[in-house]
Amino acid sequence: MEDDLHDASVMPRDLTFHFLQHITKKFSNDRIIGHGGYGVVYKGVLDNGREIAVKKLYPKHPEIDDDKQFKNECINLMRVQHQNVVRLLGYCHEISHKIWPYDGKYVLAEVEERALCFEFLPGASLDKHLSDESSGLGWHARYKIIKGISEGLHYLHNGSKDPIYHLDLKPANILLDKSMMAKIGDFGLSRLVDSTKTITTKDIRGTPGYMPPEYIDRYKITAKFDVFSLGVIIIQIMAGREGYSRCGDMSSQEFINLVHHDWLKTRLTTMSSRTTHEVKICIKIALRCVEADRVKRPTIAEIIDELNKIDTVNRSLIDQVTYSRSKQEFD
Repeated sequence: MEDDLHDASVMPRDLTFHFLQHITKKFSNDRIIGHGGYGVVYKGVLDNGREIAVKKLYPKHPEIDDDKQFKNECINLMRVQHQNVVRLLGYCHEISHKIWPYDGKYVLAEVEERALCFEFLPGASLDKHLSDESSGLGWHARYKIIKGISEGLHYLHNGSKDPIYHLDLKPANILLDKSMMAKIGDFGLSRLVDSTKTITTKDIRGTPGYMPPEYIDRYKITAKFDVFSLGVIIIQIMAGREGYSRCGDMSSQEFINLVHHDWLKTRLTTMSSRTTHEVKICIKIALRCVEADRVKRPTIAEIIDELNKIDTVNRSLIDQVTYSRSKQEFD
């Protein structure tokens, strides 16, 4: 079974709570690697030494339908398999009855345990890598993360007949592997939708700062919800944690010039003219994504087209350099 957990061709497994206790040392505090809105994430170590992430959901809240979050994340992730989406390895939903002391008596109480198991990603979440300083991740790593998130979102929106809207994209829900490849995680608020419809919800659930105005003001959900969140994330990747609030105080062109100037100032000795062009393109994409009018925002497919043009230009330049060097060696 342990080998099956890491086999991409095998469907996520139904796991026992006893097994999860075993691999997490009974969910000990020293195995905690993160906290989410709906549970605590632990590192699980299998008997063969491989590692997985185990998200143990919080006990049910009487006023919140948190079973919906569990079902959303489990069922929606069952449908997806993409290098930029965190892979679901298994799940656990067990109900047992135990005798507990209560008010001087013993009572039979129902105990419900819910957990989800994912591939373990040693790079932690993106929010751990963001800062307000221009130092830290270089442009190549940042661009790779931007492209990876965009590819994952493109797959969710267009990879099957029924799109999946994530609805809670933020740096804490973007996980990184050892090579800094970005993977979208935490699908607790995600929805499988009919792409022809605009959804109207009854309440606001999500993370302030990443929700578009039409959702906050009119409870409207479309594919442009995730695009808005992506724009905020790209701005933070390029201009630090406070980047989005800074861009609200100036025109688009002023912000583009500011971020471009910051990158030139700190990376002058290492940034090529091609890189500065890439920086400008990504800032422009991000600013279009956070337009207040959702109609003006690009689709994720249009964003991928623009990023692919950057890659095409880069491949062409690399081919030219390779050809030039080969020609010099031949001559």
